[in-house]
Amino acid sequence: MFSILFLSHFVISAQQKPVQIAFLADVHFQDLYGEFSDSDFKGIENPGTGKKTILRTMDSQLHSTRIFNENHFAFLAALDDIAKRKIKIIALPGDFTDDGQAYNLRGLKKILDGYQEKYGMRFFITTGNHDPVGPFLKQGGKSDFMDENGGELSIVSDENLIKNKNSKSIVTKDIAMSGYLEILNSMNDFGFAPSGKDIFWQTPFSKVLYEQFSFKNALKDSEYQNRMYEVSSDFSVPDLSYMVEPTDGIWLMAIDGNTYIPKNIEGNPDDENNYSGASIGYNNVLSNKKHLFSWVEKMVNEAKKHNKTLIAFTHYPILDFNDDANSEIKQLLGNEKWQIDRVPNDEVAELFAKAGLKLHFAGHMHINDTGVKKFENGKMLVNIQVPSLAAYIPGYKILTVKSEDECEVETVSVKNVPRFDELFPLYEKESENLKAKNSKEIWNKEILKTKNYRDFTLFHLKELVRLRFVPSDWPKDFIEKASKLSGKDLLKLSLGNSKDLSKFNIKCFEKWKFEDALLNLYQFQSADELAKKDIPKKRLSQYRILEENFKILETDDEFLNQLKLFFAILEKLSTGDVADHFKIDFKRGEIVKLK
Repeated sequence: MFSILFLSHFVISAQQKPVQIAFLADVHFQDLYGEFSDSDFKGIENPGTGKKTILRTMDSQLHSTRIFNENHFAFLAALDDIAKRKIKIIALPGDFTDDGQAYNLRGLKKILDGYQEKYGMRFFITTGNHDPVGPFLKQGGKSDFMDENGGELSIVSDENLIKNKNSKSIVTKDIAMSGYLEILNSMNDFGFAPSGKDIFWQTPFSKVLYEQFSFKNALKDSEYQNRMYEVSSDFSVPDLSYMVEPTDGIWLMAIDGNTYIPKNIEGNPDDENNYSGASIGYNNVLSNKKHLFSWVEKMVNEAKKHNKTLIAFTHYPILDFNDDANSEIKQLLGNEKWQIDRVPNDEVAELFAKAGLKLHFAGHMHINDTGVKKFENGKMLVNIQVPSLAAYIPGYKILTVKSEDECEVETVSVKNVPRFDELFPLYEKESENLKAKNSKEIWNKEILKTKNYRDFTLFHLKELVRLRFVPSDWPKDFIEKASKLSGKDLLKLSLGNSKDLSKFNIKCFEKWKFEDALLNLYQFQSADELAKKDIPKKRLSQYRILEENFKILETDDEFLNQLKLFFAILEKLSTGDVADHFKIDFKRGEIVKLK
């Protein structure tokens, strides 16, 4: 599931027109209307449109941190919005497909080619932990596609992967999970290889610098066999990092932050199943891919030398994205929940700051967030998490470089998406199928009444919390006790021995329950300050009262201390650095809210 942009040295004069770049992270594109090259299966017929559709079930996406189907339409809506704004440079920092399957890559390429041709856009992508899933091609598939009756259909690349031989299944090589070679061959038109339009292009392994650049040499450097490194002794894997100058004065650095570490160092280096996933991000780069840090520093210095503006992006974050709430999260949930293992070590930020980087855009976490770290030498590093189009609140970021020391970042929320409800008739069939089978756990059909895509993603989050996060992440006893409490009950508990409620508006506290606060917690984790538009202002002020009360409450009661941690986390997540529309002034070392 997270892309990174580093702004190291602004050289754009006040007179030069500002340069804009749009960042679309974690698109997770799945081609609803794609085709398999070796199968006649084109999907199931949608009774609402008559179209054949290859889709995953609603049940599967309500148990996932990302939407599988409707993000297809959200992606098109975002690209249309970018086209209206006349932005020509678009960066996709990883997880641009569901799992790098061939049919999804073909569908994505067709879309990107179309927008490039029609609007003169240029797309630059880098890898994510979903594309590729591993360094080399892996057999795979999913068992949660939808069949014509609303049930589940397995689509796999190898018949040996079919778990239930009596179940409906499709076998196609196009559902296998691509490795680096397949990704490179499919998507080399989008930055992985040089274009005749580029002024400059190179990789971490290029020996020729700016003065000696030639398209012929760059083309040679882009070849698969020339982009290998040892991730571990005798284990060579690709690194698809590159830097390109798509327009005069702008160096766009796409960092491949995937680090696939062998599970068994005595095993076969060519065994695609002998590599761990890359979702940990930069913590693994620290140990097994450290050449990236030296390459970044080298190119930062080259950018300064040639008066270029260097902008780099990767899939993974380089700063804390939990608004400094990691300690409380660990105390309440444990060390292995809330994706804590994805929080980068401090050394990551220190190394990039040492390299001269200032501004960093990341994806992977499907959240909207801004992190700021200032160092003793006066340097400031800013980490901006780009929201996913496949999660709450869907959106993308626009970077505008205005001058040597000033840039602007705007978050564009994607609310109204044409055709977002196109698949609803198929979900109706799925719901009826689940009822007919007397399934124990059935998703809430009210999601099919949502009026826009933003509301759809909020409902997705509600169900995700209910169906996945609560059962998997939260202490059972705590949830059982807390779920019975109203806001009024929580207020009483926060006051300890003092039961004087006269100075509080009790009726307002009675309007909500703990379950509402739990959902709001996840809303802030996902959308940061954007979530405030979906939460009553009075309730936010009541949360602050509870946090302040619990903070000074002295107790040995385990449950009360858990509530104290809960509201401390909620307070931190709801009051982090500005994350909507803001200006970054590196000269003054400050971030200024613009709206």
